[in-house]
Amino acid sequence: MRNKLHLWGVVLALALSTGVARADLGTYSMKGDPEAGAGKSALCQGCHGGTGNSEDATFPRLAGQYASYIAKQVHDFQTGLRANNETMAGMAATVGSVQDALDIGAYFHSQKMVSKPLADVDSKLAKRGEKIFYNGLPEKNVYGCVNCHGERGKGKAPNISQFPVIGGQHRDYIIKELKDLRAGTRANDPAGMMQGIAKGLDDDDIKALANYLSSLLP
Repeated sequence: MRNKLHLWGVVLALALSTGVARADLGTYSMKGDPEAGAGKSALCQGCHGGTGNSEDATFPRLAGQYASYIAKQVHDFQTGLRANNETMAGMAATVGSVQDALDIGAYFHSQKMVSKPLADVDSKLAKRGEKIFYNGLPEKNVYGCVNCHGERGKGKAPNISQFPVIGGQHRDYIIKELKDLRAGTRANDPAGMMQGIAKGLDDDDIKALANYLSSLLP
């Protein structure tokens, strides 16, 4: 059991040190302009909110998210690498260049996440989710989320933005994405790491994590 969990650590270390996980983000090393992105993100704001704080859990909160992560998702929707949201596939097609995507990402990254959840948090589930987040589930070969997504799910650093900010994200959105990763209908995660982790989570594990993560607001 320990050997399998150690293997996840080795995969992560290799991804970060050799650039395997960063390879898809290499194109996005340029800096985005948040002021330019304010105008370019007008269509995005219709679903994700003017400041990236969407009022519908169908659409993730983008406020504070890494700019290059957002740009990479736009690219993946454009190319079909990520295809679990038909609305985003169509919207992504309107973004004309990598620089435009980075500007949009920079705008949302510059915004503050609001401190209001859309759904009530189940404190009992959240407590269990916190344990999974920090300790993983060794009996299921599930690596602790904190190792990639940072303390309180607030990410590691912009230069390792393949692992997004997830603390404070909508509960129901987290549930959907984890289930899509588990089912293989979302398959654009670095080296398939999240798919492997999600396959070790049952529905109760996912609900627990989602309740905990959605509670991590400013």
